[in-house]
Amino acid sequence: MEIEKVGIVGCGLMGSGIAEVAAKADFDVVVREVSDVLIEAGRNRIRKSLDRAVEREKLTPADRDAAWNRLRFSTELSDLADGDLVIEAIVEDIEAKKDLFSALDDLCGPETIFASNTSSLTITDMAAATGRADRVVGLHFFSPVPVMKLVEVVRTIATSDEAFDAAYAFAETVGKKPIVARDNSGFVVNLLLIPYLLDAIRQLDRGVASVEDIDRAMTLGLGHPMGPLTLCDFVGTDTVYRVSEIMFDEYRESRYAPPPLLKRIISMGRFGKKTGQGFYDWSGDHPVPLPL
Repeated sequence: MEIEKVGIVGCGLMGSGIAEVAAKADFDVVVREVSDVLIEAGRNRIRKSLDRAVEREKLTPADRDAAWNRLRFSTELSDLADGDLVIEAIVEDIEAKKDLFSALDDLCGPETIFASNTSSLTITDMAAATGRADRVVGLHFFSPVPVMKLVEVVRTIATSDEAFDAAYAFAETVGKKPIVARDNSGFVVNLLLIPYLLDAIRQLDRGVASVEDIDRAMTLGLGHPMGPLTLCDFVGTDTVYRVSEIMFDEYRESRYAPPPLLKRIISMGRFGKKTGQGFYDWSGDHPVPLPL
């Protein structure tokens, strides 16, 4: 199956990034959001990212303009009806995703492939809400999408070879390095990452070392680009908490259970870098560890 038209549902951080890389790879892209305000925010995010790519000489002005002209924005779900591939990048809530795919199932032709950018929910649960379980896959991109090379391509027990191969080829065409993942909660990356992040929080709560020293140990001792507590702030402590809850509900293993310290930080509204505070205070030129 040849993919030419791509629909993206959601124009937040992930959706806008996926739309950008698809447009740069010569796909015609329709991005749907629920309001004009969110569309405008997404448009601005994509435009700024394209302009930065030109400034850094990663993209020519002509290629930027061509990509921009391949993008269309809408508040109507029906505008995705003729897409060859529709990718959802909405809130990490299984009921919302199932409702979306059910609605798309009624709108789109029988050949349209549905893909989810979920990081922790199972694709099978979404596929079950459609009449085309054989054409539902996972395409888990990583943030920031224009920079990060990995895509986890997820197949369920029902996914057809044709749909999976088309999704895998799409990931390669947009310049990514895909890997094949089973449809288990967390796939590959989060299955390994979440216990690591949660254990760092547990050791912090036990007084093993300070915020800075735990992060320093992992950057200087193991060569990680950033420590686990810094990474929590970049991902969003609320996101880490939500994903860990989903994975604990799936596996019922203690290593996926969110620690009490993480819950206390969430209760204080310290969601990480996006709110200015998490494990660190990000308001100054350099992050400063906060009291716990």
